[in-house]
Amino acid sequence: MDWHGLIEGNEAALKRVLAALVAMTGLGQSAIGSRQSGSSPPTADCRLPIAATLPRRLHRAVLRLLRPTESAVRRLIILAAKTLPKTPPQPEPVPPPACPVGTRQNPATAVLRSLGIAVVVPPTSAPKRSVPVVRRPAASIALPLADPLRNPDPRPRTVPPHAAPRILSFDGAVPHRLPPPPSPTDRLDATRLVLRLRALAAALDDLPRQARRFVRWQALRARARAQGAWRRISPLRGGRPPGQIRANGRRPEHEIHEILRDLSFFARRALDSPDTS
Repeated sequence: MDWHGLIEGNEAALKRVLAALVAMTGLGQSAIGSRQSGSSPPTADCRLPIAATLPRRLHRAVLRLLRPTESAVRRLIILAAKTLPKTPPQPEPVPPPACPVGTRQNPATAVLRSLGIAVVVPPTSAPKRSVPVVRRPAASIALPLADPLRNPDPRPRTVPPHAAPRILSFDGAVPHRLPPPPSPTDRLDATRLVLRLRALAAALDDLPRQARRFVRWQALRARARAQGAWRRISPLRGGRPPGQIRANGRRPEHEIHEILRDLSFFARRALDSPDTS
């Protein structure tokens, strides 16, 4: 199986789809094509200021294509991990000693602690109280290596706020004014959307690094399963991949759906076939 040719062709197609998504948002029109590698198509440069808001219609349109693009890149990483040479597992890190190097613990303190008796820490050696740090929004995120799992619980039935029932009484109550229905021109927060576009651009720019990351993820999962912990059997979700449309659905099919369909087939084949490297 020519994994390298398969990876190069789909990588170029995914870069083209990502450039189209960035152009749809209008955030990187001047940055598209700034980074090129050989004869590969231009890559969307997502290292740009995070947009505050986007219209609801545009936000939903980009998100509708972003989900299958993320699924396709995850499957491309699995194929790239198939081409890595077989390396021996890295040695486990040595746990730090309980007592710092160069210090000696008082024997009486050790005996009291073994009996469950609290030991008063002198004021000189007591740790200083740290000042609470205000958490800032993440400046970057990494592409998840596994598909999100389906929620087995049924989706609860909800009523949108603009269609909620209004219960009136005969004691002169004033009818409550319901909010207007959402409009396609409403402005939605685009911070998370741009972060996900950046994660896709970073993954496609350095695919071997993402492949090594996936190999480490597999090693950690196998080690945890060997110790009796519950872990996922496969990084791929059963059934249709996230973002893939139905074969007989009414939604029009995009180029990314065909790419995702092909990559899903080859990714499952790469996971099921033994390593022959």
